[in-house]
Amino acid sequence: MAYTANITEYKGKDVIELKAGRYTAMIAPFLGSNILYMKDIENDINFFRYDESLSIEELQASPEVYGFPTLLYANRLRDGILRASDAEYHFPVIIKDEQTALHGFLHKREHEIVEATVDGNVAITKTAYTYDEKDPFYSTFPVSFKAEYTFRLSDEGMHYEMTITNTSDRQLPYGICNHTTMNGPFTSTGEPLNTRLFVTIGDKWPLNQRNLPTCDFISLDNHDRQYLTGSMIPVKHIINNDVYNCETYDVDGLPFRGAIVTDVETGNEIRYEVDDNFKFWVIWNDGGEKGYFCPEPSTWMIDAPNLPLPKEESGYEELAPGESKTVREHIFSKIK
Repeated sequence: MAYTANITEYKGKDVIELKAGRYTAMIAPFLGSNILYMKDIENDINFFRYDESLSIEELQASPEVYGFPTLLYANRLRDGILRASDAEYHFPVIIKDEQTALHGFLHKREHEIVEATVDGNVAITKTAYTYDEKDPFYSTFPVSFKAEYTFRLSDEGMHYEMTITNTSDRQLPYGICNHTTMNGPFTSTGEPLNTRLFVTIGDKWPLNQRNLPTCDFISLDNHDRQYLTGSMIPVKHIINNDVYNCETYDVDGLPFRGAIVTDVETGNEIRYEVDDNFKFWVIWNDGGEKGYFCPEPSTWMIDAPNLPLPKEESGYEELAPGESKTVREHIFSKIK
């Protein structure tokens, strides 16, 4: 079996194509170090939303809804305000009717390729982005940092990690999310209504009309419990920001924190595992009729810097000057 990591060209942009056993993936630095696609070739599994017909400009216009983008800052900020312990920042309002900022800027930047190599049966690439005064957003948010990404593709699937390091002399607010765009169905011959989703949800966070938390927990209803039983059909109906705490449960006798997508016709699964830094889920499917859905793990709650809650509940964090933090995730297929 082939294990390769090659820098190649995709529509005029440099990308890295990784191959490892039955898996192949393309990492797109031009799109914020997005996993533009990931496939299990042997089993006809296409993990993430991918459209070969789109131009680079079209992808860059909507980077949140293709592939596997990493967002900083995650989700919405009320009135565009980000309150840190030592400063207050005002981001541009993106959604006018809600008066909220959305998703930050990191996934929209063109990152650099640091390395593309093979270590035994692991295809590896590393990318990075240095945020400083050269970035057009720096006048709005003058807190420099470095983002470093590592993608390791092997027979075990994709192991992903992302590290943020505060390179400034200020406190750096920290809130990471993956706007993971999973296919439903995830095979070329699958039926949308044969797709099922299990997510390790906990308490539910209700949202107001601006899609911001009310901070009043509510009991799980029959809709919510479908995530826990793995019976949720994540497409063909609207899922508009179902928001929960993220928990760890036993799956196959082992602790599991993440999401499992199953094709009930074959029994084959996509497994998406996240580490303990991810404390919340936002689940969304863009109206339900576009063939994809997003189980989004996040380190902080929507609008965390502005919520009247202890940091332990909101997930709000800051990195001191020189401090780093790393998140890790694992994505693979399980074949019946």
